Amino acid sequence: MVWRERVRFAGAFFADDFLTDDAFEDGFRAVGFRADEFRADDFFNGSRGTTDDGATDDGATDDGATGGGSFGGGLEGTAVDVGNRRAERVIHPATQSHTPGAGESREHLYMARYATLSRDSRGRLHAEPPHPYRGPFVRDRDRILHSSAFRRLSGKMQVFTGEFGVYHRTRLTHTLEVSTVARTIARTLGLNEDLVEALSLMHDIGHPPFGHCGEDALDECLSDVGGFSHNQYALTIVTELERRYERFDGLNLSVEVLAGQDTRAHKAEAAVGRAPILEVQVVDLADSIAYDAHDVDDAIQMGLLSIEQLRDLSLVRHAMDRLRDRHGVLPVGGLRPLLVKELVEMQVSDLLNHSAEMLRPLAGYRASEICDAGIRIGHDPEFDAERRELESFLFDSVYRHPRLIPIRRDAADRVVALFDGLTKHRERLPLRFRGRMSEISPARVVGEYIAGMTDAFCNAQYERMRGSATGPLSDW
Repeated sequence: MVWRERVRFAGAFFADDFLTDDAFEDGFRAVGFRADEFRADDFFNGSRGTTDDGATDDGATDDGATGGGSFGGGLEGTAVDVGNRRAERVIHPATQSHTPGAGESREHLYMARYATLSRDSRGRLHAEPPHPYRGPFVRDRDRILHSSAFRRLSGKMQVFTGEFGVYHRTRLTHTLEVSTVARTIARTLGLNEDLVEALSLMHDIGHPPFGHCGEDALDECLSDVGGFSHNQYALTIVTELERRYERFDGLNLSVEVLAGQDTRAHKAEAAVGRAPILEVQVVDLADSIAYDAHDVDDAIQMGLLSIEQLRDLSLVRHAMDRLRDRHGVLPVGGLRPLLVKELVEMQVSDLLNHSAEMLRPLAGYRASEICDAGIRIGHDPEFDAERRELESFLFDSVYRHPRLIPIRRDAADRVVALFDGLTKHRERLPLRFRGRMSEISPARVVGEYIAGMTDAFCNAQYERMRGSATGPLSDW
């Protein structure tokens, strides 16, 4: 682990900066500069590549996009779910060759053989020139981070609405927590942390207002046209609805990120046969680790649960025993944050230990070979049973709590009423969405419009539909 870090951050200063091991010396020779040898003008004057458009993907260049992948070409003959339709996109690779940037060229030195390397990316739907020092998955992450859909996650509830105060998680804070857990797992297992971060930031970007009750309402409204899935809608957002570039709709993310989200949209199919790449699996596991812990935290803080109610659950009981061994008897006020931290720590540690044992004999496998072999990492079966017990308890005692049910029902009713009103009066849709009716069914267009709303925006548009105004509603 230490050697990987030194190779990865070659050129950086370390508190214990000494090289007594030949392996360290060889590693630094392989990647180039040490910190005391590095000169910024060498880097920016052409020895390591130059750029005219800056390092962020939150703007557009003359050709319509700042971002792109380390793979300069497009996607040739690859089937990917793009929004509402599964399409075969055939785009010829760009003709220019690509020289990996400094970070990409040494990925194989600090990542496991079964990691998904940037140099192996299958490109993008629309060919773009490579970036001199940012790999494809770093650029994917930045494009997602700068998207308006990502920012709207701050106004979308996770489990609890604003009636319960402001302490609890939103979709945005949940996403950030998933990202930190997933990155830790990826780094420890030697996987591609940049790809994992991009997948993490995107994983909930398609959630509609009012959490799962909003999704259930939209799914019912759209039952005649295939229903609604927030995972599938995320693909619609990043391939069609986001408008940041001149040459194409969407964010033009790499195939690996789109395919990872497609796996989430088809979990039943992905659970058998060929396995998803390990980076995709890590994000899915980190998602459940995060919400198992923070839903406990939020529920206790808002008085929906007490710690005493949780003590009968095996996972919580073991966490409490570990805390008592380290800290003695703790007051209830100080116990909650420590309990949540312990729940995360226990789950991550178990996942890493069990997964490392699974992967140890497969150290020579490449990413594609891991997928072909159907390898799926996860928790120890006995530990996983304790996790499922906790999740079942949370479902019955929190998500169906008497204080929560009427609020969720009211939110779902507003979604349905807004859907019905816009279906009958399509002229009240924003212009951009009215234009999409030539491509997909009107009901689907109405569903897309509502699904992109924040909780507060949905409430405001609902009130406008009920009022005396007759003009189009606001676009988000």
